[in-house]
Order: sequence, then structure tokens, then C-alpha cells
Amino acid sequence: MTDHEQDPGQKQRIPVTGRFYILPDDLHEDFIRASGPGGQNVNKVSTAVQLRFDLDGNTTLPEDVKTRAATLAGSRLTQGGEIVLQADRFRTRERNREDALNRLLELLRKAFEKPKPRKATRPTLASKKRRLETKKKRGAVKKMRGRGAGLD
Repeated sequence: MTDHEQDPGQKQRIPVTGRFYILPDDLHEDFIRASGPGGQNVNKVSTAVQLRFDLDGNTTLPEDVKTRAATLAGSRLTQGGEIVLQADRFRTRERNREDALNRLLELLRKAFEKPKPRKATRPTLASKKRRLETKKKRGAVKKMRGRGAGLD
């Protein structure tokens, strides 16, 4: 984990944004064998990291952020409420650890961005005309199909 100086009474924190952070207790790392470059080394050494972040058990992030993070995580979110990220881009454990943590923090920072509400607008006159024109063309194409096409 990244070391951040805090006063001794507090647990170590991993900053996400200015005021918000996650605790190392919410993270769990497993090292697994990686595929890809590395030659015989990949068959012997477990350098890939599988980082698990307990999103449901987290107490430091606001609920709306956790909901957006769950949506952003998609298939990486387990039914148990954990975000699972696998990093095997690099040949060393340290770089893969760093990569997985950075990807998690990036996902959480993205979850802090509130979506801009959509304002309902009415279609313009030109767009209505274009729509009707394409409907007419499509209808004419369909009318030409079948028996006795266009013999009205």
C-alpha cells in the first residue's frame, strides 16, 4: 500500500479525493500466476495481483458514491459487494499492486462525479421534417416489395 503520514492515533488512509479516503482494511490482495510476457518466470512466480475492495463494508465513502461505483464496476462487482480488479500488466508484484490500486482509485474518483441531469427539449421543426421524410422513403421502399409491386 501507499504510505501516507497521519497522526499515530488514526489508521493509515488512502486518499481518494480531497476529503474522502479508503482504509487498507477494506482492501484484500491475492497474488496469482500471470499470463503474458515473462518467459519461464510466469510459470514459477505469482506476480499478478487480484485486488478486492469491500464496497458494501466500506464506511468512509458516501452512499451515493458507492452506488455509482457499483454501477461503474459492472461485472467486476461480486454478489458479495466487492470490487475485484486483476492486474498482470507488469512483471513485478510491486508494479502490479500499484496498477491495481491506481485503477481502483480512478474508478472511485469517477464515481464522485455527479451525472449532469438531462433537460428535456422539444424536437426542432427541421428534425421533425427529416423524420417524416425518412418515414416516407422507407414506406416507398416497402411498398415496392411483394406481388404486384407499385401497381396501384
